[in-house]
Amino acid sequence: MRLLFLVLFVLVGLIQYPLWLGKGGWFKVWDLQRQVAAQRETNDGLRARNAALEAEVRDLENGSGAIEERARGELGMMREGEVFVHILPQNTQPPAGGASLATEAATRPASTRASAPAASPPKPAARPANARPASGNTPGNASPRH
Repeated sequence: MRLLFLVLFVLVGLIQYPLWLGKGGWFKVWDLQRQVAAQRETNDGLRARNAALEAEVRDLENGSGAIEERARGELGMMREGEVFVHILPQNTQPPAGGASLATEAATRPASTRASAPAASPPKPAARPANARPASGNTPGNASPRH
């Protein structure tokens, strides 16, 4: 009887092997289901990216707003008459060339910064009262022009 029980146990084990560990077994199915779920997540992300790119292409084809935004952001372009203002993070030093302008703007109160007129070009120096206007003659050529 003991031998019969042992033979039946081995036969049941042999029958169960393909079910659990074989080519189409449960472990393989679970692994494939996990891979399919991961691939679906990847595909959903790629679909969202494709939809965003398609919308961007439509914007670039139909309107000038997207083109202008791209030119400003990626190429650093700006419209004529605009002033470029670069705001640095708090703990960084401004570049050497523009340090005086940056510190000047930072020390002014916000209300005067917003309403302050743009800097006008320097005015020519005042002439003395006894100075004559330039006549076009050079010191080496004393003859007047006619």
